[in-house]
Parts: sequence; structure tokens; C-alpha cells
Amino acid sequence: KLRQSVLDFVREDTRDLTGQLGKNDQRKLDEYFSSIRDIEQRIARAASLPEVKTPDFPVPAGVPGDFQEHVRLMCDLMVLAFQTDMTRVCSFVLTNEGSNKAYPFIGVPEGHHELSHHGNDAKKKEKIRDINKFHVTQLSYLLQKLKAIPEGDGTLLDHCLIAYGSANSDGNAHNHDDLPVLLAGKGGGTIQSGRHLRFAKETPISNLWLSMLERMDVKVPFLGDSTGALSGLTG
Repeated sequence: KLRQSVLDFVREDTRDLTGQLGKNDQRKLDEYFSSIRDIEQRIARAASLPEVKTPDFPVPAGVPGDFQEHVRLMCDLMVLAFQTDMTRVCSFVLTNEGSNKAYPFIGVPEGHHELSHHGNDAKKKEKIRDINKFHVTQLSYLLQKLKAIPEGDGTLLDHCLIAYGSANSDGNAHNHDDLPVLLAGKGGGTIQSGRHLRFAKETPISNLWLSMLERMDVKVPFLGDSTGALSGLTG
């Protein structure tokens, strides 16, 4: 008989370990296992959903019909991976750069890419704002999850760096300058958060990636077209 949960494989070890822990550590272990079981159940529910018939274009294989639930499952998996130190780097693409994904569940049946070439049409720009708001709401979900987990002298979020942004600042003009990028977390005390920083117009985005690598103790002289690490991130 196939076991339905990965927790079944460690049940006896868990029982032995729990008896050796104090109440605070027992509670933390229980929260961790509860998170794993919750994700397992949600994955099972997503896999059992009936196939969604989408007009005009095929549904990508393996992606649940409920896009928001899919995104939040991925966020929860990233949080667990960081919490257990299974990895220290994750990347997640909500949709690819040229995606024409529609968002009917927030009242936007048109494709994202089509709307991005809005020609200054007010209604199209409003729908782009609705899509952006949806995306940022999912980011907020991830950050709140990280912030809720104690880690050392702070929270898991305090010890992370989460970069959120896009390769376009103006989809209507395909403009790659002046990119709006949000950097969340404090990188273990190496970032002063809560500020809005502006850099010189020709500053490559790879300077930010280089700065993040430095804070992870990855020593490289350059990355892509970088011209040096960004100044002012520490405060």
C-alpha cells in the first residue's frame, strides 16, 4: 500500500525526537509538519480538479486551473524550503515576459501582453493596474509568511532578500530603463529597508544582482554587464 504522506516515512523518528525537545521546539516542529501536510493536501486537491476548457489557447500542462492557488502553493513551498535550509535560492516567474495570460478571475478577460500596448487608453491602463495589484498581492502573501516565522534574533524575512520586478518599465514602449524593483527583507542586517532609492539612469539591473550575491558571500568580480555593486543599500 502506497503511503499518502511524506510524514509517514518519518513518523517514528518524529515521535522519538519530540520526546527530546522542549515545549518551544516541539511547537515549532509541529508547525513545520502542519505546513507540510497542508501543502500536500492542497496539491492533491489541485491535481483532482477537472480539466479546465479554455477557449482559443490550450491550458499549459501541469498548471492548476486556479492560478492564484497555484501561485500560493509555490510561495508556501519556497517558505518551507528556506525554513528548513533545503535551499537558499529560489526563483519564481508568475508569467513569462511575453505572456498574454488573461485574468478573468479579477475582471480582466483580455491578455496581459495585449493590454500592455495600451496606447494610453485609460480603460486598458486601469486593467494593467488590476493585474499589477494582483501580482503584488501574491508577493505580500509570500512576505507575510516569511515574516511569521521566527529565525534567530528576528524573522525569516529579516534573513532573506526578495527581489520583485519586471524587465519592462513601460510595456507600451518596451522601455527597459528606470525599472521599478522592490527589494524586501533585510539580508541578515545588510540592507536598510523602508526606503525609496533612485540610481543613475544607465545603472544596469545586474548591479543589483551583484549586490545581492555579495550579501550571500558569493565573491564574483562582475555579473553580466554589471559595472559594480550598488551603493547606499546598507544605509
